[in-house]
Amino acid sequence: MPRQPRLDAPGLLQHVMARGIERRKLFRDDKDHESFLERFANILEETQTQCYAWALIPNHVHLLLRTGPTPLSKVMRRLMTGYAVTFNKRHKRAGHLFQNRYKSVICEEDPYLLELIRYIHLNPLRAKLVQDLNELDKYPWAGHSAILGRCKNPLVPEIRDPKSGTSSPPDRNSAFRIPQSEFNLADRTIQDLLLHFGETVRVARKRYREFVKKGIAQGSRPEFQGGGLVRSAGGNKAGLLGRAKDEREKGDARILGSGDFVSETLQQAEVKFEKKYLPKRPIEELVEVVAGKLGIKPELVCSANKQRRYSEARSLVAFLAVEEVGYPAAEVARTLGISRMGVQKAVLRGSELKTKTNHPALEK
Repeated sequence: MPRQPRLDAPGLLQHVMARGIERRKLFRDDKDHESFLERFANILEETQTQCYAWALIPNHVHLLLRTGPTPLSKVMRRLMTGYAVTFNKRHKRAGHLFQNRYKSVICEEDPYLLELIRYIHLNPLRAKLVQDLNELDKYPWAGHSAILGRCKNPLVPEIRDPKSGTSSPPDRNSAFRIPQSEFNLADRTIQDLLLHFGETVRVARKRYREFVKKGIAQGSRPEFQGGGLVRSAGGNKAGLLGRAKDEREKGDARILGSGDFVSETLQQAEVKFEKKYLPKRPIEELVEVVAGKLGIKPELVCSANKQRRYSEARSLVAFLAVEEVGYPAAEVARTLGISRMGVQKAVLRGSELKTKTNHPALEK
């Protein structure tokens, strides 16, 4: 059976799993762990991807991510490819490091966010890398110890001095003591998590640890691997009685959640699929439409002219091409003569122009 296409969209919560090829080790020593986490921290900050939970097991990795404007596929490609190159060079080996592609499961947030954080952070205990919860509290290769404040949060990127080449973590105060805007993304994510348990750091950490402790007796929780409503209920259909037949049976291995959530996610994926594969209006045609409505020459839209009206025109074209028609950012970048990062910024600006000003170039 051919593998199904990935499901992804900004803001989705996703449980990501990546394994070493032939179950071989991804991490042979502490330096490997540190190398992976340093790379991961920089990628999360650059792509504005939130990581709520993570655990590094010798031959596999668990991550709980919420993507920002950068698709999950690009985040994981940068992480896995970059780490594999570093690992192979360090250990004088060649060939693939990871087994096929990573697995990702979209998760319904309200019922599963905290459950998945607990499940992922208990992985080192289930794998017998630590003997009990006290050891897990200090285990440096999972996010649990960072949430408790027992270890420095390794997902905070280090600031490097361009002159000396030395690096150090940025100065940060304790959570809930300074405005959220002054945190980097990794700190804000921990703050968001702890606010589910209490309004002060001390109380929230204590309640969080008790929550994790109660999960030890729950075992491996295979239902957290995806599969829709029935799989999410641990295979027990008793709680699904009274629902419509099509809803009771609705499921997808790429999604963890209720039948309604599965249906909605698949509908969104279908729209995205159509945008990607159905015949598209040429980008040049979009340039002409926007230029015509703004009363400017099409060639100036694709020029390096930074005047406001030309910059707005490029933003509108980028928004139409990426969000409405489904072109990849790389193709739009080539047409407009800007970088892919520039396209992402232009799409956001184009969206604002559409929603805030009812820009005439976007009228039917």
